[in-house]
Amino acid sequence: MRGKKHINPLKWIGYLFTPIQKNGAFFVFMFALGWICTQLEITLHLKGAKPYELSAPELFLDIYAVCVVLTLIPQKVRYWVRVLLYIVLYGVALVDMFCYVKFESTLTPTMLMLMGETNQRESQEFLASYLNWDIIHTHVGWILLLMLVHILWTILRNVLAKLRMRMIMPKVNPLVLDVGKALLGGVVAWLLIDSYNQCWDNKVAMQRLFANDTIGQVEHELTRKDCANLYIPIYRMAFGIYANHLASHQIDQLMAAHDKVVVDSCSYRVPNIVLIIGESYNKYHSQLYGYQRATTPREMELAAEGSLVAFTDVVAPWNLTSFVFKDVMSLYAVGDEGEWCDQPLFPEVFRKAGYHVTFITNQFQSKAKEKFYDFSGGFFLNIPRLSQSQFDTRNTRLHRFDDGVLKEYDALKNRSEGVRREGVRREGELVILHLMGSHVDYQSRYPQKTQTYFTPDMYQRPELTARQLQLLSEYDNSLRYNDSIVYAITRRFIEEDAVVIYMPDHGEEIFDDKPYIYGRLHAAKIDYRLARNEMEIPFWIWGSPKYRENHPYGWQAIQTAKDRPMMTDVLPHFLLYLGGISTPLYREELNVISPAYDVKRPRILKGETDYNSLKK
Repeated sequence: MRGKKHINPLKWIGYLFTPIQKNGAFFVFMFALGWICTQLEITLHLKGAKPYELSAPELFLDIYAVCVVLTLIPQKVRYWVRVLLYIVLYGVALVDMFCYVKFESTLTPTMLMLMGETNQRESQEFLASYLNWDIIHTHVGWILLLMLVHILWTILRNVLAKLRMRMIMPKVNPLVLDVGKALLGGVVAWLLIDSYNQCWDNKVAMQRLFANDTIGQVEHELTRKDCANLYIPIYRMAFGIYANHLASHQIDQLMAAHDKVVVDSCSYRVPNIVLIIGESYNKYHSQLYGYQRATTPREMELAAEGSLVAFTDVVAPWNLTSFVFKDVMSLYAVGDEGEWCDQPLFPEVFRKAGYHVTFITNQFQSKAKEKFYDFSGGFFLNIPRLSQSQFDTRNTRLHRFDDGVLKEYDALKNRSEGVRREGVRREGELVILHLMGSHVDYQSRYPQKTQTYFTPDMYQRPELTARQLQLLSEYDNSLRYNDSIVYAITRRFIEEDAVVIYMPDHGEEIFDDKPYIYGRLHAAKIDYRLARNEMEIPFWIWGSPKYRENHPYGWQAIQTAKDRPMMTDVLPHFLLYLGGISTPLYREELNVISPAYDVKRPRILKGETDYNSLKK
C-alpha cells in the first residue's frame, strides 16, 4: 500500500519568500525608489515636518503585494510587465521629485489639470526653461543615480548569468536550501504581520478616499484626521487622475447647465453690483455685531451714517470654502433635486444679460502647489471654457495681502474701460472680489509693521495660553485690516449708483468657547456651539448715495429684510433681482428682500442639520 506523500513544512514557509526571490531586483530597486522619495520629499511649509514614519513597513507591504502578483504571471510575460512598471514608477517619481524641487510641492490634481490645458508651444517653453544640467544636482539626481545603478546591475547580472552557464557549479544539499529559504520565509512572515498591523489603517483610509463619487466628498474625506497618507509618487499620481476625473463630470454637468441660461430682458435696476466674499470670519469678533474691540471702525462709521445695513441672522451652508463657493455661485439652492452643478452659475446669467463681469480672487488662482481644497473650490472657475462663459475680466496672479486685490481691480477697470470705448459697451457692471481675509495663518493676512493694532496683553483671558493670546490678537488684527479693505472698495463706488454686498464664506473657531481651539472642527457633530462659531456669519449691504436716492423703495426693502433668516446659498436670486434680470431661473421666494421670501425655509448645514432646529 502506497503511503501518503509527506508535506515538507520548510517548503511551505519558504514559499513566502518566493515572490521576492523571483523578483529580487524589482523588490530592491523599487523599495529604494520609494524610500528616496519618502525621505527627501517633506512638506516644506510645515515647521518640524518629518518623513512619513511608516515609510519602511508600508513600502515593504506594497512592493511585496506587487511581487506576489508578478509571481503569478508566466515568466515570459512577467519580464515585460516589470519593464512597464519600471517605466511608470521611475517616470512618475521623476516628475514628482521635479515638481517638489521646482514648485515646492509634490504632484497635485491642479498640476495634472494644468498639464492637460497646456499646448505644445507652452510645453516646449516650459521644458526649455526648467530642464537643464543643473537639475542633476538637486534631489532629482538621486533618482537618476538609482536608475543608473539599476541599469548597471542589469547588465552585470546578464554577464554573470552567461558565465554561470559555462561553469560547473557545486551541488548544494536540498535540505540546506529548504532551511535557508524557510528562514527567509519566516522573516517575511514576521515583516508582513508587523507591516499589516502598522499600516492597515492607512490602507483602509485610501480605500475610503478612492470610493467617493464627487469632488466635494473627496475634500470632506481629506478633512478627517485619519485621512489617507499618499506617501509615494504613484499614489499621488493616481489621486490626481482620480480627482480630475471626478471634476470633469461636474464640468460636463455645468456645460450642460449653460444651455439653460435664458434671459428675457434686463432693466439694469442697479447698474453697479459688487459682491465681496471674505474668508473665515467669526461674526462675534466683528465690532459691527457687538464685539468689544474695534475690529470694524470703518464699517461702524458707515452703519452710523445709514449707508450700511447689517443683517442679523445669516448662516453659511458649510464650513468649507469650496463647498460654500459652489452653493453661492450656482442658482441651485440647498434642498433642490440634483447637485449644485445641475444649475447655471449666476455670473453666466449676468454676462448674458449684458453686465460686464469682473472676478478677482486672491485664493482660487490655479498654481502648481495648490492645495486640494483650492482645487476643489476653484476648478469650475479656472477651466478656460467655464471661465470665459462667466467673466469678461479676471486676475491672473495672487497677492500677498488683500490690498493687491484693490490694485488689481483698478488696473483691470482701466483696461476694460479702454476696451469698452473701442467695442461694445455693456450697460452694467458686476464685480466679484474674493479676499484672503482671515485665512489661517492670521499673521500673514495683514502687514504687521503698519497694521498691528491689537497685542496679546490687551486681552484679559487667563484661561488662554500665551500662544493662544498671540493667535487671538493676530486674528483680530486681520479683521481690522479686512475692514480697511472693504471700506476702500465702497469708496471706489461712492459716485456710482451701486450696491456693495459683503459676506465671508464661513466662520472660524477662535478660542471663544470650550474647547478653546482655532480653525474649524470638520468632523464634529453640528450643535449650536459649532454653528455659532463656524456657520453664523456677518452679512451687510452698503448703498451708495446715488443708489439710496434713486431706489428709495429698494433701500427700504433692504432695511426691512435685515432680520430675516437667510442662508447664503440663495444669494444669487437676490443678485438677479438687483440686476433687474428677467429669467425663468429667478425664484422670488429665495430673494431675501422680496415680500414673497420664504422665511420658514429650512437652512440645512453640511447637508444634514437644519440650523433652525438647533437649540440656542
